[in-house]
Amino acid sequence: MPRMNIKGGRGKAKKGTMKRLLGNLWKDYNVLIILVVLCIIINAVGSVSASFFLGRVTSIVEEAVNTVKTTSSIPAEGLYESVRGSLMMLLIVMGSIYLVALIANTIFGQIMAVITQGFLDKIRTKMFSKMEKLPISYFDRNLRGDIMSTYTNDVDAIRQLISQAIPQVISTILTAALLLGVMLINSLYLTVVTLIGVFFIFFTTVKVGGGSAKYFMRQQQAVAKEEGFIEEMMHGQKVVKVFTHEEQAIEDFNKLNEQLFDDMYKANAYANVLAPIIHNIGNILYVVIAIIGTIMCIYQPFNNLTITGFSAWTAASVVAFLTAARQFANNFNQVSQQINSVVMALAGASRVFDLIDQEEEKDEGYVTLVNAKINEDGTIEETTERTGHWAWKHPHSDGTLTYTELKGDIRLSDVDFGYVPDKIVLHNISIFAKPGQKIAFVGATGAGKTTITNLITRFYDLADGKVRYDGININKIKKADLRRSIGMVLQDTSLFTGTVKENIRYGNLDASDEDIIKAAKIANAHDFITRLPQGYDTMLTNDGSNLSQGQRQLLSIARAALADAPVLILDEATSSIDTHTEQLVTVGMDQLMEGRTVFVIAHRLSTIQNSNAIMVLDHGSIIERGDHEDLIKAKGTYYQLYTGAFELE
Repeated sequence: MPRMNIKGGRGKAKKGTMKRLLGNLWKDYNVLIILVVLCIIINAVGSVSASFFLGRVTSIVEEAVNTVKTTSSIPAEGLYESVRGSLMMLLIVMGSIYLVALIANTIFGQIMAVITQGFLDKIRTKMFSKMEKLPISYFDRNLRGDIMSTYTNDVDAIRQLISQAIPQVISTILTAALLLGVMLINSLYLTVVTLIGVFFIFFTTVKVGGGSAKYFMRQQQAVAKEEGFIEEMMHGQKVVKVFTHEEQAIEDFNKLNEQLFDDMYKANAYANVLAPIIHNIGNILYVVIAIIGTIMCIYQPFNNLTITGFSAWTAASVVAFLTAARQFANNFNQVSQQINSVVMALAGASRVFDLIDQEEEKDEGYVTLVNAKINEDGTIEETTERTGHWAWKHPHSDGTLTYTELKGDIRLSDVDFGYVPDKIVLHNISIFAKPGQKIAFVGATGAGKTTITNLITRFYDLADGKVRYDGININKIKKADLRRSIGMVLQDTSLFTGTVKENIRYGNLDASDEDIIKAAKIANAHDFITRLPQGYDTMLTNDGSNLSQGQRQLLSIARAALADAPVLILDEATSSIDTHTEQLVTVGMDQLMEGRTVFVIAHRLSTIQNSNAIMVLDHGSIIERGDHEDLIKAKGTYYQLYTGAFELE
């Protein structure tokens, strides 16, 4: 089998990831995104209006004070009434703007919830749909925990990007543009000073934020590795304990955990330093502008230049500018805090898109499996009713259809195969299984027994040779139809969260409760099921951990019995069952195998003595073949295995 691969390196996110992410977001939610931008614009206007109105208030007060200084004829009451009227009007306008901004902010929150969760729902759906279409080899190469991390950590990183980082960046750009306008209205000179300070903020963000981004990306990948390791340890706790491997497991975990700590420490160290640095640069910039503005107002060395022309320096313009400049600098501070979210999201999106972009299991087949009715004259007629007969439906280029009765005749001719191209593990394999025959495979671990069954089901494709099913090259049969015609009982059982009844029904989703009970009786599972707390409605969790290994295997056999396929593959099907239970199951297995083409892989040679043919494999080659009596007479490898001269490894 190919080696496991820890998905995700230590490099950067793939080029074009952000463009693709935003493109998908826009495609799915363009109308809502436009509404979000409108809400952000309204909020930005509300935010910027504070500096404008503060400057206007200062200007009104300044004008009133100057009037009092220059004119003694105006009664104090009249001046107060004049100022109060202007201030009240400003407060009403300001309050109206803030009210509209509040409503826009509320609408923004509701829309962003729809966009964020809706987009993540689509992402997860795409991921799972693609995962179900991937070849078995993908799961051989990647850790389950690492794949799970893509669904959890990586998707959550995308959530933070969509719900927080992107709106913040848009808001910052719009607010900064409005604030720049306010600053230019008040002073072009002070605007230049502000932009110089912002340049230092930007420079610091690039330098310090770059280091933070690198380690946040590594953190994301380290989390995936650690989760993959933990999932393996949880799944293999019995093995860990029986071999007293706890200390080594802890040591291995500590190495991964130390790497995660190192990446997280460095990422957060950079991030925690960046915000205070930028904040203090903003404070220094504020002080510098205040000093320059004060000097200009007091000494008036030259006129103030604005986008409307030259004018005298006033306290109102300086106060308004200071408020706008502080908001301007704070906006860049807020953006710098989103850098980590953006980087982590890009790393997560790269892994998500890597899963979505995986090459699907190829299927160029066009022959399908249909319910068939066999007429008295031997002709085959397709029907929608389940008749117990099946046929292969061949579409031809001229538009005609022909049908071949499904019998279960499987033949492998000169088959070569390797999990990787440069390492062939099966050599020149030829097997002929006629309908109703039982073919057994014997050999040491790694001899190629399971690999042969993987080729019959097309979990992997051949390097050379052919496999024919009822005379049809299996490459021409649609994979789903091919596998529907084959029942399997594996050594490693897989039970899903659900009732016993639902797990058996996995073999045939259309089966009735009576069919399920009948299948359980064939597998001799009915008795132990009825003794469970809720019988067939007993809930199974955690891969059926509340059952014994033998009971789990019996349910797997019952599932295959319910599938009622003409071809059956038994891969160490009774390896986890005790001798007494095996005797009970053997009767049911014989009934299950009756009339079917059966491929059996077994270490217990007593279970395959009645096979029509026994194939002895060694290092991917068939070294002996024949029935039990013929092989015993030959006194070769099988004879030595049977008599105990040596044992299977």
